[in-house]
Amino acid sequence: MLRNLEGKITLRLSPEQVQSIREVTAEIFGPEAQVWLFGSRVDDNLRGGDVDLLVESPEPVEDSVWKKALFAAQLERRFDGRKVDVLLRAPNLLVQPIHETARRTGVRL
Repeated sequence: MLRNLEGKITLRLSPEQVQSIREVTAEIFGPEAQVWLFGSRVDDNLRGGDVDLLVESPEPVEDSVWKKALFAAQLERRFDGRKVDVLLRAPNLLVQPIHETARRTGVRL
């Protein structure tokens, strides 16, 4: 995670893209869900790359595969086809090391 000269965290997403991510997260996973951006998009020195997101829901998520696909598809449409990869963490889903890595290295949106 990088900080600019003013000490603020920098991302390679526009404010509109961040807002879209927040809106779609709340719409599909509920208003209590939280989302983190991780991977190459939190490093201003890199170029290109997909948008890697970790969504954490405090409630169990039914039809998790379908909801992850719907979430990614809606964002990809808003991002003019930019690929979106989604990790989902919820009480009823298996937690894997990648979930912890994404949360530790990511930036909460």
